[in-house]
Amino acid sequence: MSAHRILESIDKSQRRTGGELPEFRPGDSIKVWAKIREGEKTRLQAFEGVCIRRVAKGARSTFTVRKISYGVGVERIFPDNSPNIDKVEVISRGRVHQARLYYLRDLSGKAARIKERDNTQDNASDAAEVSADGGEPAAAETGDAKAKKPRKKK
Repeated sequence: MSAHRILESIDKSQRRTGGELPEFRPGDSIKVWAKIREGEKTRLQAFEGVCIRRVAKGARSTFTVRKISYGVGVERIFPDNSPNIDKVEVISRGRVHQARLYYLRDLSGKAARIKERDNTQDNASDAAEVSADGGEPAAAETGDAKAKKPRKKK
């Protein structure tokens, strides 16, 4: 066996077995239910915030969640394959242009809000079908005035 296949088999053995995580990206508001051990008892505690980064490195993949707690920013890094994660709920999908949202650390209040993302995958596939059939872009057929106007230079 080659070294690559050995590493791949080890990587697969380290993967999460208790259910897959939902699909989420940086900018999405998520709620992570983490298992907390207190003595001999375990309980679930929710950590709700914005995903500010995803690191995809196989079994060592992680995601970072940031929230504001009593006026103080708190970030927590969760491994994707951690047995201490019970479940992850996606609350809202955010529209951002960066993969790492570290700029949120410097913002507070309304400035730190992230706009909600609409289902761009569904809209893009519909537009592709219309343009392939009719030969014109979808914006021209719908009569969207904003899509027709050229941008003004500042």
